[in-house]
Amino acid sequence: MYVPELHKVWLCQNAQGNIYLTPKMANRHGLIAGATGTGKTVTLKVLAEGFSEMGVPVFLADIKGDVSGMCLPGEDSPGFQKRIREKLGLDIDWQFAGYPVRFWDVYGKKGLPVRTTISEMGPELLSRLLELNDTQTGVMNIIFRVADEQGLLLLDLKDLRSMTQYVGDNSAAIKLQYGNVSPQSIGAIQRALLRLEDQGGDIFFGEPALDISEWFAIDTQGRGKINLLHCAELYQSPLLYSTFLLWMLSELYEILPEAGDLDKPKIIFFFDEAHLIFKDAPRSLLDKVEQIVRLIRSKGVGVYFVTQQPADIPESILAQLGNKLQHALRAYTPKERKGLKAAAQAFRPNPELNAEAALSELGTGEVLVSLLDEEGVPSMVQRAYVMPPRSYLGVCSDGLRQQNINSDYLYHKYSQAIDRESAYEVLQKRAQQAEAVPNKKEEEQNSSSLRDEIRRNAPTGKKAAPSARSSRTTRETPSVLEKVATSALQTFGRTIATSLARGLLGSLLKK
Repeated sequence: MYVPELHKVWLCQNAQGNIYLTPKMANRHGLIAGATGTGKTVTLKVLAEGFSEMGVPVFLADIKGDVSGMCLPGEDSPGFQKRIREKLGLDIDWQFAGYPVRFWDVYGKKGLPVRTTISEMGPELLSRLLELNDTQTGVMNIIFRVADEQGLLLLDLKDLRSMTQYVGDNSAAIKLQYGNVSPQSIGAIQRALLRLEDQGGDIFFGEPALDISEWFAIDTQGRGKINLLHCAELYQSPLLYSTFLLWMLSELYEILPEAGDLDKPKIIFFFDEAHLIFKDAPRSLLDKVEQIVRLIRSKGVGVYFVTQQPADIPESILAQLGNKLQHALRAYTPKERKGLKAAAQAFRPNPELNAEAALSELGTGEVLVSLLDEEGVPSMVQRAYVMPPRSYLGVCSDGLRQQNINSDYLYHKYSQAIDRESAYEVLQKRAQQAEAVPNKKEEEQNSSSLRDEIRRNAPTGKKAAPSARSSRTTRETPSVLEKVATSALQTFGRTIATSLARGLLGSLLKK
């Protein structure tokens, strides 16, 4: 609950009083951790509600589908009143409220379709998605470089397949400028693209691509929109889920200007099941994620990682998370006990609290909490209860969800996929034009031979002079590969006016 007169978010409560999150420090990022069933989702909802009330838009992933009820006000019950009065020690008339939710869904089933283009995602994230090795990733970078320099947009999978084939067919010409492109690497990329297509990749690569600036919407009451990405199906492909959300975060980084220290964030980004970002990620990608997390704060973006164990987050990134809410951890093995001890030691010590012992004793809805104060100093760790959410704890009906989607003014913008001219169509045209040139020459040659034949048979009594054209040796018709290779040799090395620029994670920069 946002408390306007205090300009703070009322996040937790304990015997010592209220615990608030200062909006000015909300973009210093945060961590919500704890074992399954300890209350992480409720904590996430309370934070999202507070940010929305202060006019800050929110993005969050709904993995289980149980966050969708935020569009409805909560319901009173004896159990709820018992929690309010006995555990929180409050004697107030609790106000329930629904929030402005905008539903999104990569598959377009339970939300506005979310699409991006191959060009916008870039070679770095796409290589991770396709699980390419270092050599194959290098070839993927060459594919994108050639496409960018020739101004060829890669919008969907058929564009990337065509561009991959084009680079493979012209590897001899490309080698002179970009390095070796082996048939084995081309084959591996093509097979990986087939696997991605089988997983539904053709659904979310295309246009109209998501304009991420539309996340920054405010409703008529001044509350920030909660952009809720339905992920129940997307999460079945964990690598796809994490890569897609990482692309969204990099898009935010690229489009926003520097903002400095603000009174409140421009947007808050919740990354649920955050361990999937870092699992098996190459060091080069981790370094770039760390750089984004470090720098995006100055652009007014707060990133909150939601995961089971703090150890799921690399230490270099964990050190940048200033606001921490740690739910209970279960420690039954030596490794788990080591993780519990490390989680307790990550807090600023409180002489009156044994954080390590408390972590294994916390009940559902209880946390160890440390938030940044007005000066950016972490508070001593405290044991507290998370405030209850004001919205509905449950799933909204499919009918209400669809009504919300259909009434959104963005529905007509994103509901229908479009397929405009891109790399696939351009390369097809080039091949057809290359095919047409020798055909035209052959037609002219045949026509000239016919005229010569007519002259020879004409009843003039004179023998027609041999045609200069017919006396030439007919050149053997070049193959399609030769034609395209010749075109490639003429193209490579030129500076293309439509050359495209890319950002930190390889995503396409908007001009």
